Amino acid sequence: MNHILSDNDTEAVHEILVEQLGVQKTQLTPDARLQGDLGADSLDVVEISMAVEDRFNVSLPDESVENVSTVGDLQELLAGVLQKQA
Repeated sequence: MNHILSDNDTEAVHEILVEQLGVQKTQLTPDARLQGDLGADSLDVVEISMAVEDRFNVSLPDESVENVSTVGDLQELLAGVLQKQA
């Protein structure tokens, strides 16, 4: 997959991550690991996915969310879901 989010959508994802994890935007590189580098636990990942679903009015498949480990994975998952809705 090579889905890319718009700048506005990327910014919205970053805002969710900053709010949920209390991290700095500078830490949100595509290869930053949610549960390693950014200090998320499994509950945080669930809350992040719910916040993304609410913000973008989409449903992220649970099995796909389980495979999200980096910021880039989350962005790619969201881009794929948004593309299917278009």
